[in-house]
Amino acid sequence: MDHNDLRIGDAEREQTMAALREHFAQGRLTHEELDERLDRALASKTVRDLSQVTADLPGSSPAYAPPQQVPQFDRDAWREAMRAHRHQMQAMRHSQAGRPWHDHSRRNRHGHRGPGPFLPFLIVFGVLGMVFGIGFFKILLAVFLVATVANLVHRRFHYRG
Repeated sequence: MDHNDLRIGDAEREQTMAALREHFAQGRLTHEELDERLDRALASKTVRDLSQVTADLPGSSPAYAPPQQVPQFDRDAWREAMRAHRHQMQAMRHSQAGRPWHDHSRRNRHGHRGPGPFLPFLIVFGVLGMVFGIGFFKILLAVFLVATVANLVHRRFHYRG
């Protein structure tokens, strides 16, 4: 199929109409010629129709450029790229061979294990609540104990060696 027989869209028509308006502004077209050519541009269906609208104007390039040549697939370059990728992935795997996937130590921001400094206070308040009968502290201690047991069970089953 010839390139000039390809159908055009609104974007190509708009480009041509903008070029026509520019030629009118520079004095190359009269108002009547501009109206006539704008009507022809709007009625154009193919590249050939659209290029005839601006054919006699200086610097008129086709509003629809021919499609660029698609580069051919280079099988050897692709194979070389894949070989380099596999080599890079293999080197990365070897560099990480001794590292564990998960850090089981779970250290906090101070560098030591455990839930943090609030645990002793929680235990003290829980014991005081049990001794003096304050209900809020009893509930707080029960929630803490349930969370601790759930965390231990989770770690036991999640981090199996």
